[in-house]
Amino acid sequence: MMDDADHPLRYELVNELHARPSPRLEAPCTAVFLAIKEPLDAANRDRGRDVEHLAQLCARHGAPRPDPQAGHYKANLGRYKLRWESHTEFVTYAAFARGLPPRPFDPVAGEVFPADWQAAAPGKRAAAVMVHVDVLPEDPRDLLPRLEDWFAADSLASVWVLDQSAVVAGDFRIDPAGWMRFAVFVRPDTGSGRIGRLVQRLLDLETYRAMSMLGLGRARQLTQRMNALDPQLSAIVQGMADDARPADLVLQDLLSVSTQLESAATQNSFRFGATSAYEAIVMDRVEALRETRFMGGQMLTEFMQRRYQPAMRTVKSAERRLTAMLERAERAGELLRTRVDVWRSAQNQEIMERMDRRADLQLRLQHTVEGLSVVAISYYAVGLLGYALYPLAHALHIDKAVLIAGLTPLVVFGVWWSLRRIKARLHDGH
Repeated sequence: MMDDADHPLRYELVNELHARPSPRLEAPCTAVFLAIKEPLDAANRDRGRDVEHLAQLCARHGAPRPDPQAGHYKANLGRYKLRWESHTEFVTYAAFARGLPPRPFDPVAGEVFPADWQAAAPGKRAAAVMVHVDVLPEDPRDLLPRLEDWFAADSLASVWVLDQSAVVAGDFRIDPAGWMRFAVFVRPDTGSGRIGRLVQRLLDLETYRAMSMLGLGRARQLTQRMNALDPQLSAIVQGMADDARPADLVLQDLLSVSTQLESAATQNSFRFGATSAYEAIVMDRVEALRETRFMGGQMLTEFMQRRYQPAMRTVKSAERRLTAMLERAERAGELLRTRVDVWRSAQNQEIMERMDRRADLQLRLQHTVEGLSVVAISYYAVGLLGYALYPLAHALHIDKAVLIAGLTPLVVFGVWWSLRRIKARLHDGH
């Protein structure tokens, strides 16, 4: 019963821990498994189409229709027990049946998932696995002829697992019918729960191996793209010291390369992150098997180190190279922006110097105009005063020329002093 003190997701998250228990299997038995993934943007796919595809399979076998919001589903499809799960990028179908087909790894066992139904899936097959579970013979060496007959010798990995309670073998190759094969041989006293967990780990191992290696294709495409951009970026960085080319044009070229690198990082960030997470799950499943060497054969750990880890290192190398190129572009951009700022500062300094020269010229011109203004105003003022004072000068018997000569210095000084006062007031008011 929900309590007001409980977090709204408490029960949902606890139930999620028990939503996908491992199957309980008894030897001999057969497991048929599919993982279906949309090629593009699978994390944002329409999950309703996945459920509808599952419902079509159930309808063929008369099984109950799944809940449209289901994230996992179990039902009986004839003699098979079906387990369906929805994951972030893919959905998985696992069908388990008692007994073994007359012929080991007979493709007829995979017909529980009809070919036409698979072709109509809202995605493509990323993994298809068939697991043959049988009882371990009293002398384990009796397995060697069968393993040699079923698997390719050059890639066969055969190991004791779970404290030598079972032998696991597989070559990680796809047979002509499209299935990857694993053989599991358990001791007669091995419990059904342990057998189920062992088979589930093998299915997880192959599923997440397939999903993680999707990053290898992306890494190869990205490497080709970076191979084209790297010389451009190097040329831009080396040409930054060339003053003949304007820095703002170089910056435009750098922005073009940086934009392409950022686009590549955005397009591949999810894939690389998913690859890293899937790789961790693969190695965890291998470790959980607690393997030891069987009859001198190749161990799963050795197979992963030789065949799988190089692919993962290639993905990580591409990711690191992309990050390094982004950092180089960023540093080059900062240097170019600094160069542009310095160039603009120099331009601004030159403009300021020109403005200073113009201001100085204007000041000189202003002084010249002021001098001319004093002369012009004084000339007219002397004339006016001469006319005004002439009657008085005539009465005093003062010659007009003497009057003008006496007025001129006084008027010039008065005009000069008045203009200085006006100029000082305007300056103080500003």
